[in-house]
Amino acid sequence: MEGNIVAAARALAAGLCMGLGAIGPAIGEGTAVSKALEGMARQPEATGNLRTNMILGCAIAETTGIYSLIISLLLMFVKIKA
Repeated sequence: MEGNIVAAARALAAGLCMGLGAIGPAIGEGTAVSKALEGMARQPEATGNLRTNMILGCAIAETTGIYSLIISLLLMFVKIKA
């Protein structure tokens, strides 16, 4: 009985971790791309610099999502013996 409760709690925690951990990077990357495209439309000569900075910012923002994925996998598959 207790094993089922622990397994359910781990699955719920992993789901919440991934669900909430993916919202931040999605919003951040969307905002970054939106603002970079606005800047490229206003100043086409700055396109190269804006694109480089946008890709770097998106990569940094994506690390939060990857970190959430790793934590959720650890919650699901690593069993701690007490």
